[in-house]
Amino acid sequence: MALDTETLNLLLDAVRRFVHERLIPAEDELAESGQVPPAIVNEMRELGLFGLSISPDFGGLGLTMEEEVRVVFELGQTSPAFRSLAGTNIGIGSQAIVLAGTDEQRARYLPKLASGELIGSFALTEPDAGSDAMALRLSAERDGDSYVLNGTKRYITNAPIAGLFSVMARTAPERRANSISCFLVEAGTPGLIIGKPDKKMGQAGALTSDVVFDNCRVPASALLGGEEGNGFKTSMRVLDKGRLHISALCVGIADRLLSDAVKYAMDRKQFGQPIAEFQLIQAMIADSQAELYAARCMVLDAARMRDRGENTTMQAACCKLFSTEMVGRVADRAVQIHGGAGYMSEYAVERFYRDVRLFRIFEGTSQIQQLVIARETIKAHS
Repeated sequence: MALDTETLNLLLDAVRRFVHERLIPAEDELAESGQVPPAIVNEMRELGLFGLSISPDFGGLGLTMEEEVRVVFELGQTSPAFRSLAGTNIGIGSQAIVLAGTDEQRARYLPKLASGELIGSFALTEPDAGSDAMALRLSAERDGDSYVLNGTKRYITNAPIAGLFSVMARTAPERRANSISCFLVEAGTPGLIIGKPDKKMGQAGALTSDVVFDNCRVPASALLGGEEGNGFKTSMRVLDKGRLHISALCVGIADRLLSDAVKYAMDRKQFGQPIAEFQLIQAMIADSQAELYAARCMVLDAARMRDRGENTTMQAACCKLFSTEMVGRVADRAVQIHGGAGYMSEYAVERFYRDVRLFRIFEGTSQIQQLVIARETIKAHS
């Protein structure tokens, strides 16, 4: 563990208070405005939430994976857009630099990402390259001491507010892993064009948009690690970690949903008694609690394996598959327990029901997780 038990508990208590005293009361404002209030952004910076996974050498907290998921369990108790703002800095927005950046790149960007001064964004998905990341077409052609980028990225989280983009681009035409490289492109670079924010089913305030590169020229020093061909491998390593992070988020959200559903069931009366006394309501509560417990145990176990330096590709995929499907089921039951009220926007379960649908899609769909799990299982028995 990076922190001693007392310090970790103090951090978790501080995050828990922040979530319940500041974030949950601001959920309606976030849903209506589509923006995280600036005052809350500043408080998130002061708490160190942007630098959970970045080394203290660069101003972060340097948490282990287990410590990180424990913090995310708490952040999941509120609207996912709050976590999303810092999430890219914690995960995919910084980890490519942590894993494969040069000393100069780490020194230039990691302190600003850790403090939240700079918002990171990870640009992998394209209009014709989603689950099949190897099919990406955005090109990066060497021109003297520069590279010229051309192409479009789609559904890029935090793109409208990002200061730094980790961009996966093709530096060779062949369909193979070492044909893809990563470039660190700063916002404001000529030829970098940010599209209009997407209108989504849910997750208001978690901004995404297209990112277009039109003859966008970047210096050769923007090449991650100073070498071509490490982009695909690095992105897959980043996604392994990100899947555990998202799994932990789903555990936190399921916990919030179950808590709201139980409170409602204890207050709501039908046939002269609280509906929590009806066995069919209790069955939905019990199923949700059992699945929530299973997901929490899976995430903690996989996080500890990762901290021991073990390969967790299969375990991360198992966590992502189970946790994201689990939170969808818990959300559905929470709406059902609320009855007609669950369909009304004045109750948080209606918003969460829409919010959680995304988790089965991004950072690898449930079907991709199944393929990964099967592949790794067959490999282990070969």
